[in-house]
Amino acid sequence: MEERKVICGLDPEMLSLNLSSAGAEERYSRRLLYWVYRRGIRSFSEPDDIPVSVKSALEERFLTGVNPPISSVRSADGSVKYLFETAAGLPHETVWLPEGKRMTVCVSVQSGCRMGCSFCATGRSGWSGNLMAGEIVNQVVGLPNPFTHIVLMGMGEPGDNIDEVIRACRIFTAEWGLAAGRSKVTVSTVGVTPSVIRLLNETEVNITLSLHSPFPDEREEVIPAERQWPFTETLKLMKEYDNVRRRRFTVAYVMIKGNNDTGRHLEELRRLLHGTGIRVNLLPYHSLPGDPEESADEETMMQFRHLLVTSGVGASVRRSRGADIAAACGMLAAGGTPRQRRG
Repeated sequence: MEERKVICGLDPEMLSLNLSSAGAEERYSRRLLYWVYRRGIRSFSEPDDIPVSVKSALEERFLTGVNPPISSVRSADGSVKYLFETAAGLPHETVWLPEGKRMTVCVSVQSGCRMGCSFCATGRSGWSGNLMAGEIVNQVVGLPNPFTHIVLMGMGEPGDNIDEVIRACRIFTAEWGLAAGRSKVTVSTVGVTPSVIRLLNETEVNITLSLHSPFPDEREEVIPAERQWPFTETLKLMKEYDNVRRRRFTVAYVMIKGNNDTGRHLEELRRLLHGTGIRVNLLPYHSLPGDPEESADEETMMQFRHLLVTSGVGASVRRSRGADIAAACGMLAAGGTPRQRRG
């Protein structure tokens, strides 16, 4: 029997071709995408505006590609970490972050990561494989929770899986997809230069550069990708981009006590970012097992933010969420926790 094709991850043109080759009517493609992306159907029996004969043909030849997580764990702060697994057995984690009316889904783009950043648990866990666009999208449509924002900041480096990431971003923002809107989707990267260029040219989503240090030699020690793709290249692209649509460019700066929270680092950040419109997100560091480093304290982070803002650089301090369930920034490793439960 011919293997059934998965709809989640397709655009209208691709689905029309697949329907046509299967002898089904192409005119149902956009309606099917509505049911898959907006309604998250897991069976073709669910749509009520598609003929029964068509639904029967679909059941024989297609899968929706919408699958629930295999387990979840809830944080004391209300965040929820979900564990997904692809059909090929690749585990990956997704975090749902509610904060007032804002509900953010943090999705993974790979199972593991090849970048090897020393402050990140995902990099330490190694790389198992790339996720397909449908598997990235499924982390949003397969959840039981609503969302307002999507960030590609979970496991993996988007620039290392750029074809599938761009396809997923198109589905997230398109009217025939999730219609999340370009301003509601953010891609975080260590700055894989060719991929940043593609994100700028082929999408309208927001982009965050994971910086760690404004000094290249220091950054290279913790983010090995600096050797091949200097962060200054990504900053230059952001600075020179004709930002008429006002997409948001941000620098993510994980603050480590006595490491990158000094006056010298502050002055270099000011020099690099003053007058560019690029914002700084200051994040607490989450220590990993066997790690002697610790996060800068809240007072230091707030002072750092204050001095950046008063010098004309937009900045904010991001509150840690989900640390008690290993769901905070840099902690995802798809290994589960003793508290993780089925469902």
